[in-house]
Amino acid sequence: MHPDLLKANRYLKPDEIALHLEGVEYIILAQPHSNKEHALPIHFTIFLNTHETLPDSVKQPVFEKFCAQYNITKTSDVLNTLQAVAFAETNNDRIMPMHLFKPEDQKSIPHTFLHIIDFLGDAQNFKEVKTDGQTGWSYSYSDD
Repeated sequence: MHPDLLKANRYLKPDEIALHLEGVEYIILAQPHSNKEHALPIHFTIFLNTHETLPDSVKQPVFEKFCAQYNITKTSDVLNTLQAVAFAETNNDRIMPMHLFKPEDQKSIPHTFLHIIDFLGDAQNFKEVKTDGQTGWSYSYSDD
């Protein structure tokens, strides 16, 4: 994805975020690892549409379900917890989710808290990320 497509033009306000997330089950974001020589070339973030931390007994099975679903074969550095998440309008046609891990970003960018699973991994089905260096995200909606 061209860098201009990732530039935040505007951040959604909390009420807009709530409307935007209606019907969303989760969002998966995949981007190239910052170190092109790293053994695990993809940085994944899965944003679960819940404002609650998953119980410890559920975290690993949910993570394993996503890995199986997306054929993610190797993983490391897993963060599986409630975190600050912003949503930005970009030059892409889909609103971009953003994990706000820096305290200064959390102070200056409107956000909500969602349970995220953030990790490094490898998967054959993400050629655009691995080979072409593109970043992308996909929304999954409930059937309701």
